[in-house]
Amino acid sequence: MSKHYAPHNAFSPIAILAGLSTLLLAGIAPAAETSAAPASDHLMVFPSSIELSGPAASAGFTVQHLIQADAERRATLGASFTVQHTQRRGDEVVVGPQWSSELTYVCVNPQIARVEAQRVIAVADGQTELWIQQAGEVLARVPITVHGTGVPQRWQFAAHVQSILARSGCNSGACHGALAGKGGFRLSLHGYDSVADHFSITRQDHGRRIEPEQPGRSLLLAKPSMLVPHKGGLRLPEDSADYRVLAEWIASGFPGPQGADVDAALDHIEVLPTQLQLAPDDRQSLIVRAHYADGRCEDVTHWAKFTSTNAVVAQVNAQGEVTIMGPGKGAISTWFGSRIAMASVVVPYATAESSPLVAERAYDDFHSANLIDDILLEEWRALGLSPSPTCSDETFVRRAYIDATGTIPTPEQVREFLGSTHPDRRQRLVEELFTTNAFVDYWSYQWSNLLLVNGNLLRPDAVAAFYKWIRAQVEANTPWDQFAREIVLAKGESTEQGATNFYALHQDPESLTENTCQAFMGLSIGCAKCHNHPLEKWTNDQYYGMANLFARVRAKGWGGDARNGDGKRTLVVLDQGDLIQPSTGKPQPPTPLDAPPLAFDDPGDRREALAQWLTSPENRYFSRAIANRVWAAYMGVGLVEAVDDLRTSNPASSERLLNALADYLVEHNYDLKSLMRLILTSQAYQRSSVTVAGNVQDNRLYSRYYARRLMAEVLLDAVVRVTGVPTEFKEIEFDGADRRATDFYPEGTSALELYDSAVVNTFLKTFGRHQRRITCECERSDQPTIIQVLHLNNGHTINDKLASPKSIVAQWLRDDLTAAEVIDQAYLRSLSRFPSSLERERLFSLLSQADADGVERSESYQ
Repeated sequence: MSKHYAPHNAFSPIAILAGLSTLLLAGIAPAAETSAAPASDHLMVFPSSIELSGPAASAGFTVQHLIQADAERRATLGASFTVQHTQRRGDEVVVGPQWSSELTYVCVNPQIARVEAQRVIAVADGQTELWIQQAGEVLARVPITVHGTGVPQRWQFAAHVQSILARSGCNSGACHGALAGKGGFRLSLHGYDSVADHFSITRQDHGRRIEPEQPGRSLLLAKPSMLVPHKGGLRLPEDSADYRVLAEWIASGFPGPQGADVDAALDHIEVLPTQLQLAPDDRQSLIVRAHYADGRCEDVTHWAKFTSTNAVVAQVNAQGEVTIMGPGKGAISTWFGSRIAMASVVVPYATAESSPLVAERAYDDFHSANLIDDILLEEWRALGLSPSPTCSDETFVRRAYIDATGTIPTPEQVREFLGSTHPDRRQRLVEELFTTNAFVDYWSYQWSNLLLVNGNLLRPDAVAAFYKWIRAQVEANTPWDQFAREIVLAKGESTEQGATNFYALHQDPESLTENTCQAFMGLSIGCAKCHNHPLEKWTNDQYYGMANLFARVRAKGWGGDARNGDGKRTLVVLDQGDLIQPSTGKPQPPTPLDAPPLAFDDPGDRREALAQWLTSPENRYFSRAIANRVWAAYMGVGLVEAVDDLRTSNPASSERLLNALADYLVEHNYDLKSLMRLILTSQAYQRSSVTVAGNVQDNRLYSRYYARRLMAEVLLDAVVRVTGVPTEFKEIEFDGADRRATDFYPEGTSALELYDSAVVNTFLKTFGRHQRRITCECERSDQPTIIQVLHLNNGHTINDKLASPKSIVAQWLRDDLTAAEVIDQAYLRSLSRFPSSLERERLFSLLSQADADGVERSESYQ
């Protein structure tokens, strides 16, 4: 057995066992270290100390029980306490499947703090210890410090009141967080505007929602507790802790988020544990902690929201309890106060078919070619996931041609490759493909999709100019950072400086902001135009700071009518002018996302700062976004899906691999061909699509090649190449079904050379061509449909081409090929391989029977 092998079975007796006790706690505590220190030879405690502040303070802790997993030690463990198994990889400890053990928790001095209902609760000022015990033996001691119990508890509006409203759904889009509010009462969506919300609750309508002398009569409490009728139903029972918090806040004078005693800003949140390695049907509760700018740390699990990124692997309920559903990788997203933290979930493929011995043989047969293989092999080992074998040469030549150039190889190209005996023939083929016009056409088309080159949005000459510029960049292998910079900094006349048409497509600062972020960083920040983003960190202020970078861009000439005018539009940049933020009535300082602001009075082109920040190696969004796009194009499935949705709450199936690809791209000066070469020459790319016993369920971890339908344009060009009859493209269709003739595309033009998505073609429409209306991969559909099947069988595209006197069928008849030769040619042209003996025998029999029945050879060949 390989010395690198890590057993796939999480309960293996040679593994390290870990116990993890998760105590769900709510309350207030100043920040404590979350890193764990060994409390004994067998335990680590998170945090290593506990500090409680205030009479209502409580705090959570996590116990990690590390012991040698020998039968004697396991026999001493009881069955009343949930713990977890861990594996060590070097210095890394990965939390894993649950089992049971008897542990008890005691506060040494209950006059200072007590443990009650899985809480450590403050009682009086002083110091004590929390003891973790087993069978009377103290395994760990955690120091506890309590202070501030003699002063009244101060509930904060932003941290507590708005958290309760968010947890109860009061400020959601379906309730009072709607744009118009509900029942005359409006709150900001998910509490993004604390000042406005405090005014609405305490001052609006003469303050009728608050009764400080009798808090229980306040509408803020009476409605959600159903003391008076409430269309939203019961949201806040009178005996709940949240009801008590709101009542005490009202009684204390309902302090707001501003004033002399300003609430500390929320800095970040964390979720514990951050890594879970579990087995099906296991359960694990999570803790969420909020860290504030004043150093305070608070357990906010009760107010946090939880979602699973992969419900097939793990599901999570409203209380943060994770239930494992099946093998694979996933994550749990936790949200609190517009902040997000993630906990990764790994469930090994522990099945009878994927035994350690079978998997080990598969690993031994897998010879790593580069960093991609190194990372994936390690992850497969950790999951007990067996990779499929290497694909055949016939499969590889077809796959490489389609993925790199969007074309299928000709019979001559197939024969040449299969006839080569050179040990590096696959690597040589990759290099050859990079030098072809087809490669340039294909990737020019891909970037035209991304940048929305569309005759419904631009005039024909402008469309041609934009495409010509894109194609020149692909042909020159322009580094991606330079490609993006030239678009952001574009100036001049649109038919001469093709990149300026990006600004013709998006003619206002808001549209430019949203499409720049989506295209080059995979970030959808449109929600922040009206309010803070509900699921990401982007605020309304950040949105308008970013948009203000484009506020001084102006254009002269063509105004945007795609049906009229010459399309000539001259782009200029002024030295003054700002974009007004509607919610404040004043501009935000021009600021790239996550970067320092620029001065208002700087007369320079603000886009320079944007371009510098956008393409900086420190901007991980930029390098990760393009790395993910290129990976998805070759591997069929993005490390992040959808490929243009790089939200924090949508993590990659392998964050380590995506980061490595992004780093590789930066180190190689954003050379996309270099990244493509790395992918194409990896062993992972060369896996067979045929499953093996250990990877049948894998659809995100690349242990096999994922078969997929060809995209519409590639499929149409494949039909042309197989039949030998080109497709004519003679019309452009505008919005409203208005069609006009075009002579931009001469006979022989391929679908991948159609730089305008407004060109009319029924086949492309049926098979889901990208419409280039919005910067989103969701516009393209590669899913098979019944209509597509009917079109292939009964439609004009294939049938007319086969019946054409210019078709390959007619050529075979003129050349008087034998039936055996026709069969070989048909397979080579369409499937890039020779038929098997059985396939040849069956087809020869069909052709012979057709001859016997008097069927014309042309018909039988078709």
